[in-house]
Amino acid sequence: MDNNQSTKSETKFIAYDNLDKIGEVAVYYGFAPAKSPNITKADLDAAKDILEGDYVDDNTGMHGRLPLHVEEKIALIRIYEELHMHLLSQPVMFYFKDPCKNRLKKSGHARYADLEILGLSGSIAEATLIQTARAMLTNEGYDNTLVEINSIGDKDSMMRFVRELVAYYRKNLNEMSPECRQLFKNDPFELLASHDESCKALNAAAPRAMDFLSEESRRHLEEVLEYLETLKIPYILNNGLLGNRKYCTETIFTIVNTGVAEKKSGEQQILAVGTRYNGLAKRLGNKRDIQGVGISLLIKEGQNGLRKPLTKLKRPIASFVQLGLESKLLSLDIIERLRQVKIPLYLSLAKDRLGAQVSSVEKYHTPYVIVMGKKEAVEKTAIVRRNDTHAQAIVPLEELPKYMKKIEEGLNR
Repeated sequence: MDNNQSTKSETKFIAYDNLDKIGEVAVYYGFAPAKSPNITKADLDAAKDILEGDYVDDNTGMHGRLPLHVEEKIALIRIYEELHMHLLSQPVMFYFKDPCKNRLKKSGHARYADLEILGLSGSIAEATLIQTARAMLTNEGYDNTLVEINSIGDKDSMMRFVRELVAYYRKNLNEMSPECRQLFKNDPFELLASHDESCKALNAAAPRAMDFLSEESRRHLEEVLEYLETLKIPYILNNGLLGNRKYCTETIFTIVNTGVAEKKSGEQQILAVGTRYNGLAKRLGNKRDIQGVGISLLIKEGQNGLRKPLTKLKRPIASFVQLGLESKLLSLDIIERLRQVKIPLYLSLAKDRLGAQVSSVEKYHTPYVIVMGKKEAVEKTAIVRRNDTHAQAIVPLEELPKYMKKIEEGLNR
């Protein structure tokens, strides 16, 4: 191969560090592989007073509890500030294939990967995390999964909920077992999430966090659920899913293995845990808040080469532009359809304005752009436009993967 051929071949790929085979899925959804930040002593000290209760229970009694890793969120926020990431195009999206170094020792699995989105308050962030995590879990062989989700809202929503919850339990102290009274004394959230038989009836009638959401928080949750429904992702609302009220905000969610009963004893039920942590930055003393949401998911070590390092991936041949809520709701489905045939895209899902998305398209110089507006979303089609000639075709979504694959083959000839 001569030098010109070699250069042409190299331009078809993007080199990556800190990427493994299962992380390839995350790259298709716009996440950048990155080295996990080191957790400093200052990070650990900042985490100590908010660690109690920082778990999501796996109530099957199989593998204990999955931690939410607040010390890692703290380290990430510190890095975001130190590197002035707020000056970058928002949001910033990371895939961390390894746990942060020097993290606290906790019960539960150490073999997990993290997906984090900073600088985005919109519901598309939660939808992207859940869709990406489910695709990664499917690659691990988890074909039957369910999303459990709850919302504890913003600070005001939380204050109203806690006030009502405490008043409710105080009225019913005489009905509690000694164990439940102790849980209530520690934290009413612990009691509400308890699986103690003596508290089940009491908890079933307890106030629900979702009943105290502000209008903005309620709208945010409804939008997340609309994404799940559009993507046909099965979910249930779980009032007992609360996380740590000292830093969790808005949504908290888990991805559960619903096929666990059919599998061998000892199989993990909760496969991933995610939460928003919008108020954490200010709690740490930062002058400005940082919108953050992340998910940690278990990775099976040594299976099908999932942890095999990847050093390069195909460079996208197209950018994706979406206009309007209807098209945004379908955007993640389009990404998944194309991912399954190995067609990556440059994405600007967080941007709503056409100008901002066009700027991104121009920056990447892709030969093609895929456009979906309100009309296309209703008709379940997309416009595929060639950027140099402006020739375009309207393609049904069902045929889009095959159509883009043919374009790719033509470009590679």
